[in-house]
Amino acid sequence: MAGTAIIGLGAMGMGMARNILAAGVPLEGFDLSEDARARFGSLGGGPAASASEAAQGVDLLIVMVVNAAQAHAALFDSGAAAAMADDGTVVLSSTIAPKEARKIGERLGDMGLMMLDAPVSGGQVGAEAGTLTVMASGPDAAFARADTVLKAVSKVVHRLGDAPGMGSTYKVVHQLAAGVHLVASAEVFSLGKEAGCDPERLFEIVAGAAGQSWMMDDRGPRMLQDDPPVTSTVEIFIKDMSLVLAAGADAGQPLPLSTAALDLLKRAAELGHGRDDDSMVIRAYEALAREQKDGST
Repeated sequence: MAGTAIIGLGAMGMGMARNILAAGVPLEGFDLSEDARARFGSLGGGPAASASEAAQGVDLLIVMVVNAAQAHAALFDSGAAAAMADDGTVVLSSTIAPKEARKIGERLGDMGLMMLDAPVSGGQVGAEAGTLTVMASGPDAAFARADTVLKAVSKVVHRLGDAPGMGSTYKVVHQLAAGVHLVASAEVFSLGKEAGCDPERLFEIVAGAAGQSWMMDDRGPRMLQDDPPVTSTVEIFIKDMSLVLAAGADAGQPLPLSTAALDLLKRAAELGHGRDDDSMVIRAYEALAREQKDGST
């Protein structure tokens, strides 16, 4: 292997990087944040001054940035793809629209590079534990080259075909469930509070009964905190749920629950919580409750 690098050392990328390094894979890395680069270096990684420097000569490049625009910027505008070894593989793990994944895959193909369209699920907890779920599509040779890295970061890798776009399609549809369950959890706590339930006892009951969901288990405790640590922002889920609705429009499928969830997330952002942890969507419900009370007096 000529070398491995990662671009994007945020909440998800840093955990992935730690597990790749723990698997004995030397790793170069780049992030726009100087603090993130320094932290990466403290883990044993090789911090680079730019995306192209990180990718210089490597034959495996993991990209874990926020959106398609950042992926394009890192790979093409910043020259990372051009700096890679011939016949290298890009593992694109960002959540983006399927059509954007196909565009990036085609452009990489024109450059003689392979791509795994490989978005992940499991949040910061999964990234740090190395238990992500990977939804990936791409050529067999790309899977083979990325095998060690994928095993280091995940508990399961779903192989979803040989063409970029399908991995992202499955991830976007998955985000429908994640986003709706996130907002539903906030609605549970909001109703419980107004109805006189003890929030912690309510969480204990729901988490152990038929209303349980992964999002409730993970985000529920943070909804009970005044200022929880940020693991995934409201803005990121607004982006993801917008992708869901775009997929619904393309498929001619009405998505009323997704529409309602996106509205609540946007309301939380309007209240100033866009860069707060996405569990703070509960603040939108609190605002609605205040408005309803004010309107009834």
